[in-house]
Amino acid sequence: MRLPVKKATAVYFFLFLLVICSSCGTVVKDFSTTKPFVYDNKITLNGNITKDEKNRLQSDLDNYWDASLKVRKVEKFFGIKYVITNPPVFDSNNISRTITFMNAYLNSQGYYYGVFTDSVKIDTVNNQMRTRVAVVINVGKNITIDSVSFDLSDSSLQKLTVEGEKNTLLKKGIPYTKQVISSELDRLVTLYRQNGYYNFTRENILAYVDSTDKRLLELTLDPFKQAQLIAEASKSRKENPAWDIAVERKPSFDSSILYQYHIGKLYYYPETKIYDLTDSLIEQKGFLEYQRRELVMRYRKGLFNYRPLREHTYLRRGQLYNEDNYYKSLNTLGRIGAWQQVDGKPVIRGKDSLDIYFFLVPAVKQSYDVNLEGSLNTSDIGTGNLWGISTSLSYTNRNVWKSAIQSIATFRTGVELNILSDNQDRLLQTFLISLGHTYVFPGLVQPFRNWKILNRADNKRTLFNVTGSYVDRRDYYRLRSLVTSWGYEWKKGNNVWLYKPLNIELYSIDKLYKLDSLILKNPFLKASFNEGKIVSQSLSFIKTFNALHNPNKSHYIRLGIEEAGGIWGFFDAFKNQIYRYVKLEAEYRQSIKMRKSELAYRAFAGVGYNYGTDPVIGTTLPFFKQFSAGGPYSMRAWGLRQLGMGSSIQSDTISTSNYRDRFGDMQLEANVEYRFPLTTIAGIKIASALFADMGNVWNVKKIASDPEAQFAFKNLIHDLAIGVGTGVRIDFNYFLIRLDLAYKVKDPARRYNDGWMKGFSFTETRQNGLEVNNLALQLGIGLPF
Repeated sequence: MRLPVKKATAVYFFLFLLVICSSCGTVVKDFSTTKPFVYDNKITLNGNITKDEKNRLQSDLDNYWDASLKVRKVEKFFGIKYVITNPPVFDSNNISRTITFMNAYLNSQGYYYGVFTDSVKIDTVNNQMRTRVAVVINVGKNITIDSVSFDLSDSSLQKLTVEGEKNTLLKKGIPYTKQVISSELDRLVTLYRQNGYYNFTRENILAYVDSTDKRLLELTLDPFKQAQLIAEASKSRKENPAWDIAVERKPSFDSSILYQYHIGKLYYYPETKIYDLTDSLIEQKGFLEYQRRELVMRYRKGLFNYRPLREHTYLRRGQLYNEDNYYKSLNTLGRIGAWQQVDGKPVIRGKDSLDIYFFLVPAVKQSYDVNLEGSLNTSDIGTGNLWGISTSLSYTNRNVWKSAIQSIATFRTGVELNILSDNQDRLLQTFLISLGHTYVFPGLVQPFRNWKILNRADNKRTLFNVTGSYVDRRDYYRLRSLVTSWGYEWKKGNNVWLYKPLNIELYSIDKLYKLDSLILKNPFLKASFNEGKIVSQSLSFIKTFNALHNPNKSHYIRLGIEEAGGIWGFFDAFKNQIYRYVKLEAEYRQSIKMRKSELAYRAFAGVGYNYGTDPVIGTTLPFFKQFSAGGPYSMRAWGLRQLGMGSSIQSDTISTSNYRDRFGDMQLEANVEYRFPLTTIAGIKIASALFADMGNVWNVKKIASDPEAQFAFKNLIHDLAIGVGTGVRIDFNYFLIRLDLAYKVKDPARRYNDGWMKGFSFTETRQNGLEVNNLALQLGIGLPF
């Protein structure tokens, strides 16, 4: 009976494809039946330009079609159908306007010798007169910069310009564009305003562009010689066009643009109302005042201390006005959390002094947040299906001790209930309760106040956290933990640093009779329940930036190191009680955004080494510090924590329990994903992706009972797992739901064909009779990376 079913399925599938294909293409609605309408337009670029430059120009030129020649296609049915509604009637006069727009854009990019050729084709389809408009552009050569000069007509400005000339964007030989000219003028204005020239703006500077060939300036009375010079200049202009650029200051009757202003007094209004007019506040009387050196704090209720204001302002009395430090102060004060809005106003006093006024609108001081979560867990430790219900309550105070210190208290409790299982065990299976408290101090609380490197850091914060928890897993274990840490976070440019000089994690577990019985049957579980304490320090670094010549290409780099027990392990009181290990992590991400799609890459490497010798704690990292692979955010063709280790099948050979979580001391993983939109339904964006994941987890040290779990370079290719798949992403703007379907192309646990798939199969049976899925469906929130 199976053969007819397969044939019927094939027929239905073929009919389904036939229906889909018949509905593909472009449908036109509300069109003119008596006049040709614009159905399609196309731009073709020719010339000796790079592929990236060609793609950039072509993408931008699509925006310069005249409105009456634009084709507005609406995507339908996940991109397999397009609809054009009310297309514009074709008018040939609009082609010349389009060419004018496109030529102006090319001129702004340094292409002044473009040649345009247009063509029109009208096809009659039923009662439709479809017009296809094509423009072929030979862009010619890009004009380059020949020489650059600066003349500011002021000795101080000229000196400042010459000192910063090494940073100029105008360099001999680079392509000329109006954008690079504008960017250079912006750079110079910023340079001047960083050095006290508060009144100097873009209106006070300009750039002259000279396209004249110097050979035409030669004096000659010979007409033949003059004709030769003109011909040579014309030929040179086409073959190697180059222009001279002169940057000059505009003449002005306002002498204040040449004054260098110094910082005077700093005025703070930390209790500003959202509806207050800043100009009127400056003139108002009746404020209480606190003065300390150049700082003046004006208030009515006394809600804030002056210290966080002073510590997060990067302007000092007597210094030259620096616009970067002014905006840096505004942004830093706004990020503390105690104020919801921060504005500023410089006011000139006298001839060369600037008083700075800061207006800070307080945020809501206290807030509460309640969350309710639910989950379904399938496990063979005890009962089968467990419903989890948990709730968390958090309380935030954004201005503790009037010093803009944030205090965050969290309380969480939850239970796992045996509801859907046939097992007659008690309803309550697991009980959890935890309490945590975090203080976020503005600035770095440390004894080394004279460290200049710390003074130059931005967005400085000190973090102190204490969390205690208790888990009672009925008949299996009781786990108590206390975790506390002290850390510093700061930012410098695009770099974010987090250093925790002290992190203490204390754990105590009471193993009950059912857990002891399970470990006897499954020895590999023992490492997951080792007892030990952690005294560690860690340092992490994150850098994000866009490519210099391609703003659509972004990069993300994360490095981290954690060291535990290095010093404390030498004390007799801590021997055989704390873990001693070093753990390193590195991650790199790249995103390339295209017109409607995105290509994303990710690479991750992590390794930890336990150099302790305690036989009770063990020779691996604690399981809560180990690496795992699988799930919606890692190696999606495998279930959560179900890949590895290496090509070991030890977990699969144990048939007495389905508890097969795999943890390792080392992980390598690489991911690539092509993301593209499908459609929009009721304002909700529907997208998809094609992806591939590759990686695995390993042990660093050799275990005699499972040698295939150890990492070795010679086995790397054999041990790597590969999964491919596709998915659907539903974007609600404030959050994204992701459903990914992935298939195991290469599984190191396969004992045939070197792990590679051999035909397509939803499931396969291992040597011990265990049936495993080759296809995995993953539900996740947000993008995987």
